[in-house]
Amino acid sequence: MIRFMLRRTAGWLLMIVAVTNLTYFLAWGYLDPRANYVGRRPPLTEEQIVGLLRPRNLDDKIPLIERWWGWFSSIVFRWDWGVSPVGQSVNEQVAYRMWVSAELMLGATILLTLVGIGLGVYTASRQYKTADRVWQGVSIVTMNIPVVVGALAIVLLAIALNDAVGTRIFYVTGAASLGVSGFFPVLLDTLQHLVLPTLALVLTGYAQYHFLQRSLLLDNIKTDYVRMARAKGLTKSQAVRRHALRTSLIPVATQVAFSIPAIFTGAILTERIFAWEGMGKYFLDTITNNDIHGVVAVAAFSAVFTAVGAVLSDVAVVVLDPRVRVS
Repeated sequence: MIRFMLRRTAGWLLMIVAVTNLTYFLAWGYLDPRANYVGRRPPLTEEQIVGLLRPRNLDDKIPLIERWWGWFSSIVFRWDWGVSPVGQSVNEQVAYRMWVSAELMLGATILLTLVGIGLGVYTASRQYKTADRVWQGVSIVTMNIPVVVGALAIVLLAIALNDAVGTRIFYVTGAASLGVSGFFPVLLDTLQHLVLPTLALVLTGYAQYHFLQRSLLLDNIKTDYVRMARAKGLTKSQAVRRHALRTSLIPVATQVAFSIPAIFTGAILTERIFAWEGMGKYFLDTITNNDIHGVVAVAAFSAVFTAVGAVLSDVAVVVLDPRVRVS
């Protein structure tokens, strides 16, 4: 098992290096850092523009292979991912924004996964009954609500609730308030900022796990080993819980593991609507500002956490499926 995981990890590391370097060349083919300084008033001379771009390794007058080596060697020897065209450190931006996104997405991912799996088990155990049909209808509706529409509706409801009670219960923008100190005040303030974007993500995201878990569990309920368990005296709920559920969780666990990159790259639209300075918003900003080093850093970290998700997926399969452990 350990040897297998080491081989998989080594393969993913090679993939990360290849994808990151490919993204660097593609970014230079699409983005133009020089455009950040063209058209300014008063206009900048060519010498001034070069003087701003060259120290940041963003001067397109230098051969691309020379720019690439300067960027790549800085990462390898100093773990320096470069600076933006306006001089912001990419390392500092990613280090801060990654955890802002994780604060939002980690809780939302856990909640929507638990809600989706729970509803999948509940409705599969009551196939074609009223509860099954009602929850399927609700999930179909929520699954087809765009994130923008759901988030804006939640914002309007929260504003109306705040006005109705005469005090601010929920914050509709930002990740934290300025000037808050103390453990419990900070905790309360964080929760007030987290509730609305988390609710928006859960509302529009749980249905995928609901339908997947329901479909897989229904298939496993009809298998021979579950029927054998029922014939030996187990009730339907016991047979589902001890046998069918464990097998049906394997594909769901794999899908959840591969959603890990989204935890750190963030939900772009949700972060925009609720003004969270996370990785999703940073990714849009890097493209808008022709920030080649920022774009490549976001792509690299996404690749890293895709690899983490793949490894965790393998671990989940081994834990849930005894046949894989034996093999």
